[in-house]
Amino acid sequence: MSEAFDKAVESVREKVEGSSIQGSFKFEVADEGVILIRDGAVSTEDGDADVTIKADLDTFRDMFDGSLSPATAFMTGRVEVDGDVSQAMQLSALVG
Repeated sequence: MSEAFDKAVESVREKVEGSSIQGSFKFEVADEGVILIRDGAVSTEDGDADVTIKADLDTFRDMFDGSLSPATAFMTGRVEVDGDVSQAMQLSALVG
């Protein structure tokens, strides 16, 4: 894991704490690792999730800093979503 990935994990942790997000989400960040959100907790340990979102680190950071909407990332093929797509839409409230 790189320093940039560690910063991304902290960014996710800050956004998830205190949120009302329900379900489990896994981000597979290419060549970096996994970020798992489950029951309001953030981990870098792999596990099952309701929805898995795959992207490279730049795309992931762009979504979480608000410079790229998750919908645009999905429609342009910058992210791949496996599992419950409607569940993934909850993340829009966290991003940006």
